[in-house]
Amino acid sequence: MISPEDTRMFREAAEAAAAVRAQLAQNREVVEEAAKTLRARAPRVVVTCARGSSDHAATFAKYLIETRARVLTSSAAPSVSSVYAAKADLRDALFLAISQSGASPDLIATARAAREAGAFVLALVNAPSSPLADTAHLTIPLRAGAETSVAATKSYIASLAAVVHLVGSWTQNAALLEALGKSPLQLERAWQLDWNAAVDALESVAGLYVVGRGLGLGAAQEAALKLKETCGLHAEGFSSAELRHGPMALVGDGFPVFLLSQSDETRAGNEALAADLVKRGAVVLLADARVTASTTRRVVALPAIAADAVIEPMLLVQSFYRMANALSIARGRDPDRPPNLQKVTETL
Repeated sequence: MISPEDTRMFREAAEAAAAVRAQLAQNREVVEEAAKTLRARAPRVVVTCARGSSDHAATFAKYLIETRARVLTSSAAPSVSSVYAAKADLRDALFLAISQSGASPDLIATARAAREAGAFVLALVNAPSSPLADTAHLTIPLRAGAETSVAATKSYIASLAAVVHLVGSWTQNAALLEALGKSPLQLERAWQLDWNAAVDALESVAGLYVVGRGLGLGAAQEAALKLKETCGLHAEGFSSAELRHGPMALVGDGFPVFLLSQSDETRAGNEALAADLVKRGAVVLLADARVTASTTRRVVALPAIAADAVIEPMLLVQSFYRMANALSIARGRDPDRPPNLQKVTETL
C-alpha cells in the first residue's frame, strides 16, 4: 500500500502555506491596483464565474463580499453564454472569474461575453499566461506553483487567500488584512493536526453529508467534492440551514455528518444542529476550534486552529486535505488517480 506521504496530493497540499506566503509578498501592487479600481468604479453587483473547486472559492467570495463590501454577489451559469449565447447587461458590474488553469472554454467564453456586456473582468488564476487571463481586464495570480495532482488543494487555498486579500484591500479593512497576514503560519499548524479519528470513522461508510454555513459553506462544498474524487464516497455538501429542508430525511442511526464550524454568528446554529443530529442517531464529525478534541460513540471532535472567522474555513480545509489523502489510501484508492477525471476539465 502506498504511504500517504508519498502522494502528489500530500506534497502539493503541504505547500499551501508557502503559496499563500508567496502570494502576499508578490501580489501587493496588483491587488492594490484592483482595489483602487473597484473603489473608483463602485460596482453595483459582483458576478462570480468558476467550476469545481474554484466555484467553492466563489461561494466563499460571495459571503465575504456581501458581508464586508455590502455588494450583492451572484454566481454566473457559464452555459448561459457558452451554450445559449444569451447576453446580459453587466454595466457597472464586477465579473470575478476564478480558475486554476484558466483554460476551460466555457469560463473563457463567459468572461469574454461579460467584458463585451460592460463588466470589469477580474481573474484570479494560477496560470497567469492562460486564455482566461488574456480575456480579463486585470489578473491576480494565485502563485500556487505547479499543481499536478488531479485533486486541487493548494490552488484552492490560494484562491481563498486571494479573495481575502482583494476584499480586504478593496474595503480598506486593516483587521482583515492583518488576519490574512497571519494565515501562512496558521496553515502550517493546521497541516500538522491529527484528524486520524475521521479516517477511522469514514473508512467503511458509503456516504455522508458535509455541512457548513456562511463563510464555511464553500469549505463544506470543497470537502464533499474531495471525498467524491479521492475516496469514492457519495458526499453531499450542504448549508447547515438547508440540511433541515429535505436532506434531514436521510439522517438516521449511524449516518455520518461532517460539520465544519467557524467562530462567527453561524456557530450557535451549527451547535444546535450538531445536538439535533446526535439525537437522531447520526455520527457527527465536528471540526471547530472551540471544541476539545475527543471521540465518543456519536461525536468525533477534530482539533482546529482558532483564528479570525474569515481565515478559519481555510485552515479547516487544510487539515481536511491531509485527512482525505489518508482516507483515500485507507479505502484502497489512489488520490492522485481518481477514475474518470483529468486535471484540466475543458467544459464547453
